[in-house]
Amino acid sequence: MKSIVHLNALRAFEASARYQSFSAAASELNVTPAAVGQLVRTLELWLGTALFHRSSSGKVRLIATAAAEAALPDIRAGLERLSLGLERLKENTYGGVLTVTVSPAFAAKWLLPRIEGFHSAWPDIDLRLDTQLRAVDFQAQRIDIGVRYGGGNWPGVIAEKWLDEEVYPVCAPALMTAQAELQQPINLASHTLIHDLSMDSQSGFTTWETWFESVTGKKLAVERGLKINNSAAVLQAAIDGQGIALARGVMAQDDLAAGRLIRLFPDVNFPSPLAYYIVYRPDGSDRPKVKAFRDWMFKCVSRPAV
Repeated sequence: MKSIVHLNALRAFEASARYQSFSAAASELNVTPAAVGQLVRTLELWLGTALFHRSSSGKVRLIATAAAEAALPDIRAGLERLSLGLERLKENTYGGVLTVTVSPAFAAKWLLPRIEGFHSAWPDIDLRLDTQLRAVDFQAQRIDIGVRYGGGNWPGVIAEKWLDEEVYPVCAPALMTAQAELQQPINLASHTLIHDLSMDSQSGFTTWETWFESVTGKKLAVERGLKINNSAAVLQAAIDGQGIALARGVMAQDDLAAGRLIRLFPDVNFPSPLAYYIVYRPDGSDRPKVKAFRDWMFKCVSRPAV
């Protein structure tokens, strides 16, 4: 049974028993029905016993013998273990596909402008970005690594804090010129504010209300204004002069550096209670591709800001 022919014969036997058909098994295995039948017969000859009863009530159905039925659970478990072993061999290399989950906003405002640096450092790794607002199941959706924004506690994954950030008001340079009377934070309450609804405020996500209360000591009614459920779109609206946004510093850094946005009241510091975390499955910490991406992410933020 050390021959690869017998391994293929076991696969043909298992699929034929599951479908009760050589034709259906052939479709799954991408071979002809005749090839499946020949592989099963090879296995039967090696064993010296039949594995199926052939039933022809209307159409031919394969009914596994009692001995075959008894052996199938162990054979299926063995084939699954072989597949898992091959997957592990594949994962423990620097080549191949690495699936990374990030929010659409983080992808647009931070990751994609820098991704060429990762490609240059690791040309044999093909990145597949999964951009969803909701948290994904790493195991079920075959996610390798990701970046999440929050408190750092998510079931089923290891979370390493990657970066803290500040939250502060920003606007377009032209709007700043037109609103010269913005002398102190409380003056913002009389202007059009852009609200970021990308996260539930109950999670600790900073809103205009919490920011105003913290920096002015007053509760202000600032619910009116433009409301957007995407942090990248919030910044774009501010760039377009639609109002004043409460920016997440990590997202806004490139727009500030390029002069598309201006930070208001730079002496007012408001650290976000939330942070960015690198997250991955517990079995992924020693995988070369995962480690390469994790190390590159930390290297990116260890450099001085340009």
